[in-house]
Amino acid sequence: MRLAQGIVIEKDKIFGTLKFLALRREVKITDEEGNVTEQIKERTYDLKSKGQGRIIQVSIPASAGVKNFDYNAEVELVNPVADTVATATYMGADVDWYIKAENIKSITKNLNAQQGEKLK
Repeated sequence: MRLAQGIVIEKDKIFGTLKFLALRREVKITDEEGNVTEQIKERTYDLKSKGQGRIIQVSIPASAGVKNFDYNAEVELVNPVADTVATATYMGADVDWYIKAENIKSITKNLNAQQGEKLK
């Protein structure tokens, strides 16, 4: 089976409540000659997932901008996808899973706005 676009995730069922922790790393672009440039390709963030019961790492494209939410701020993923990277070994292959999304957005602000509308 080939999943060229990754596996689309039902984020509420899989992750439950997500809370922002911190930027984990930035991946920079490598040029045609193999040199690492200063241009950032993607950023990976640590998030606490209530549904998974642990910290997960999620990568988003650099074009989404740097995320500087408060520690433990409630966030949501925009169009998350799970995918794999396989590395051939002597006995077969090692497979690593990773999660990518188009963006990470704060829902704390959205909840406050919704509550404000209900008060009117």
